[in-house]
Amino acid sequence: MTVKEFFKNDNFAAEAGIELLEVGNGTARTRMEIKPRHHNGGGVCQGGAIFTLADLAFAAATNSHAQLTYSIWSNIQYFKSEKEGILYADAKEIYSRGKLSSIEVSVTNESGELVASFTGMGYRKATPLPFDPIE
Repeated sequence: MTVKEFFKNDNFAAEAGIELLEVGNGTARTRMEIKPRHHNGGGVCQGGAIFTLADLAFAAATNSHAQLTYSIWSNIQYFKSEKEGILYADAKEIYSRGKLSSIEVSVTNESGELVASFTGMGYRKATPLPFDPIE
């Protein structure tokens, strides 16, 4: 099993139409095409859909070391609304030591404009995951 195969079990992200494109050592990239099902009452992409896009990138990046890691804190800031097109979330681990991991995620549109910024902290459990760590 690979880390990408492992995250195919993230049913919520899959139902939201989010794809895990790439996973590296403490990095990940996800993608979501905005569909009408993602719209809020104002006709733009709902914040929860953008959060889920960023959260999957966070999860893949922090779990890339093959040690089960859960989010213990996260924050998102929205800068721009989108009603159509494709959004990308690029995650990068900025701290990893012992049981803690900190990840920054940038959510951008197809033009590379910043839509949202997500920061999360993960807590590593003593549970190995069923794939080799990405080095």
